[in-house]
Amino acid sequence: MPRPRPPHLHREANRHGTVVWYVRIGKGSRIRIRAAYGTPEFEEAYQAALQGDRPRGAAKAMRGTLGWLFDLYRQTTAWTDLAQSTRYKREKIMMRVLDTAGHQMVSAINEAHVQAGRERRAATPASAQAFIDTLHGLFKWAVSVKLAASDPTLNVKVKTKSKRKGGYPPWTDEDLAKFEARWPRGTRERVIFDILAYTGLRIGDVAILGRQHLKQRTIMIDGQLLRRTVISIDSEKTGMRVELPLLPALEATLDAGPTGDLAFVVTRRGTPWTKGALGTEFVVAARAAGVIGKSAHGMRKAAATRAAENGATERELEAIFGWSGGRMATLYTKSANRGRLAAGAIGKLDRAEIENRTSIPAPTAEVRAGNRKSE
Repeated sequence: MPRPRPPHLHREANRHGTVVWYVRIGKGSRIRIRAAYGTPEFEEAYQAALQGDRPRGAAKAMRGTLGWLFDLYRQTTAWTDLAQSTRYKREKIMMRVLDTAGHQMVSAINEAHVQAGRERRAATPASAQAFIDTLHGLFKWAVSVKLAASDPTLNVKVKTKSKRKGGYPPWTDEDLAKFEARWPRGTRERVIFDILAYTGLRIGDVAILGRQHLKQRTIMIDGQLLRRTVISIDSEKTGMRVELPLLPALEATLDAGPTGDLAFVVTRRGTPWTKGALGTEFVVAARAAGVIGKSAHGMRKAAATRAAENGATERELEAIFGWSGGRMATLYTKSANRGRLAAGAIGKLDRAEIENRTSIPAPTAEVRAGNRKSE
């Protein structure tokens, strides 16, 4: 059964068919939440509304300052075209920067200021890199529209640790069996696991996936047009639309629950997860099942590997996993094709087999004597 939605949260559709969310406690006034359901911004606005706080407009920053520049930046497509998760992270970074430097004039900000910010974050190279990436996006746009003379981040680098060789390790069949044994259907952990296993979605998409993403479609299966339920969702990372038939195994898991109102995966309070928190929660559940060092992204890699080994083409892989450009799909199909070729050709290394194929066997029947020519 679906979990009840969070207390005092109401949903209605206006005359244009747009879904509107608002908080109303008892017969008090309504406080509308304009953020998208399931996002961190939505959760923050909901918690604020419970305290009776209405959204307030930010105080206008003085013209020419860093705060003024960032306010303008957020009104452009350079900002809105970023993935929602990217905007969320960069806004949090900029809010901290503006607390101390929002009054600084853009013309006065130079490379030394960026280097100082990097050094303050030296203990966490990932945070330092995110800080520089955030400022770079802002100043790159500012230079393009002639609101800044130069980008002070261009020559500032962060020394990062070398990436894990081969990336995130994929789950093995043994790992999958361990998790299923520890977390049977009817547990929240199994809901997360089966969505990952039977869709190949990124963890950010799993966090927002809900019943509103289930659509009825007529699709071609084995040469027949059939009416099926499909998952239809725009990737939170790339914005690309992904449509996948809802597999019976996943449907059974969702029916067993527990699931939320609009988001299938919710916290024990019934509220949506953020991407990072859900990823951490899944790692904890995997560790409890005896699967160590494996993550949600490793599930995605295992799904892609399985699909490629079962003969999925590059175009099919791109449709399933929301890739484009061919690079990622080629990586998996090339690996799978090499595996199939090696399996089919391994016998050619067998010396006995080679000798059998190259030697001319003796005839099994007695050779009949030919007729001699008469002289």
